[in-house]
Amino acid sequence: MPFGMGFGELVLILIIVVVVFGSTKLPQLGDGLGKAIKNFKRAVNAQNELDVSPKDDKDDKDGRDTKDKSEPGEPADGAKPSK
Repeated sequence: MPFGMGFGELVLILIIVVVVFGSTKLPQLGDGLGKAIKNFKRAVNAQNELDVSPKDDKDDKDGRDTKDKSEPGEPADGAKPSK
């Protein structure tokens, strides 16, 4: 059995849970717990997912063009390079 507990201990815990929360609240608690576990698993697995959708360089959040317009030998901010 999980955590080294026997069948008797699990039944006792179930009886205590029913007494504390009532039988009408148990489905709501189970639903909430299931959703929490599902969201946790989704968040853990989201680290392994890659976003491969193409991104448009011209559409930035504030509407500015994100492409660098400087020449290949010039710094991007327009400052003169130090020698």
